[in-house]
Amino acid sequence: MSEQGDGRDHNPYGFTMWFAGGGVRGGQTIGTADEIGLHAVEDRLHVHDLHATVLASMGVDHMELVYKHKGRPDCATLNEGIACKKLFG
Repeated sequence: MSEQGDGRDHNPYGFTMWFAGGGVRGGQTIGTADEIGLHAVEDRLHVHDLHATVLASMGVDHMELVYKHKGRPDCATLNEGIACKKLFG
């Protein structure tokens, strides 16, 4: 363990990913990070928003998707999550 804390320091608060297909428009950038790329500062998405966006790209309404987990109904975006409409044409 280092003096700075646990784990590695590879963009823990701002990261990059890309989408292809599913109605996502190509060649666009959404959001920005700070000067050193450590923290997302503009158009931030929560992981629940990301899940909702992936489901929307597959044509699935994230609020209607219910599955069994440990014997009870569950939803990937139960309490929050909004599909990022900026990605789609």
